[in-house]
Amino acid sequence: MTTQTLPYVEGELNYLGATAERPRYFAYDRAETDPPPHMPLEPHKMPIHDLRPIADQLSLDVQGFALAEQRSAVRDFWDDDEVRRVYYPEAEAFIKQVTGASRVFIFDHLQRRRVPGLVDRARGGPRQPATRVHVDHTDRSGPQRVRDLMGDEAEELLRGRVQVINLWRPILDEPLRDAPLAVCDSRTVKSDDLVPSDLVYRDRVGETYSVRYNPAHQWYYVPEMRRTEGLLLKIADTRTDISARFMPHTSFTDPTTPPDARPRESIELRTLVFHPA
Repeated sequence: MTTQTLPYVEGELNYLGATAERPRYFAYDRAETDPPPHMPLEPHKMPIHDLRPIADQLSLDVQGFALAEQRSAVRDFWDDDEVRRVYYPEAEAFIKQVTGASRVFIFDHLQRRRVPGLVDRARGGPRQPATRVHVDHTDRSGPQRVRDLMGDEAEELLRGRVQVINLWRPILDEPLRDAPLAVCDSRTVKSDDLVPSDLVYRDRVGETYSVRYNPAHQWYYVPEMRRTEGLLLKIADTRTDISARFMPHTSFTDPTTPPDARPRESIELRTLVFHPA
C-alpha cells in the first residue's frame, strides 16, 4: 500500500515562520525580566495519513518512527514513583529488544493532559500537548545530552552509535481521539528544513530543531491509539548513513474527533540508546 492510497485526515500543522532572529522558547514560566520568546509560527494544512495499514513496514532507521504492541503493568501513569519503578524497566527491555542496543538509559518522562483553553506551561497546570512541529534534539545537543548525563563514561559511549529515542503512548482507558501525535517521514525532510533553536532553562540553554514548511513532508498518525500501544520516535542519531536521524513531530487537531471525546492524556519517556563501537 502506498502513501497515496492510505486513508488520511487534513490537519493544520504549525511550522516555523520567517525570521531573521534565532528562534527561542522557554522551558519554565519566564519572569517579566526575561527576554521574550521568539517562535513565529506559520500554519499549513497537511494530509496526515493513517499508518496502521503500513505499521509492519516501518523502521526507526528509515521513517524514524515505529508502532508496537507494548503492554504495561503500570496502573497509574500519573504516579511518578510507579512510572519509575515499573515502567522504566519495562521500557528499557522493550527498547533494547526493538533496537538491538547494548544499553538504554531513561533520563526523563513527561505526562501531558490537554485542558481546553489552557496555554502550555501555565502556572500550576499540567503540560499541554506540543502544538508546533519540532525535533527535541539536534546534531549538537544530542551528544551534549550524553556528556551532561553520563559523566566519565560519556566520551567512551560517544565512540559508538548513540540514539535519542522517545517512547510515547496515550494513558486513557479508552482509544485516543483527541490531539493525536503526528510524525513526519524522515526521508521527506531536508537538512535545510531543520532550524536550530534555543530551549531556555533556568540554569542552561538547550538546543532543538524548529522546522520550516516543506510541501514534500509526508505525515502520519495512529487513529484511536490505545494504552497498550507504544509509538517509538527517533529524536536523534549519531549514525550519518541512514535517512532517519531527526524526526519532526507535533500534536494536531483531528477534524474527525467527536465533540464529546475525552481530552488527551499521554506519557513520553526520553531515552539514550547505546550501541558499541
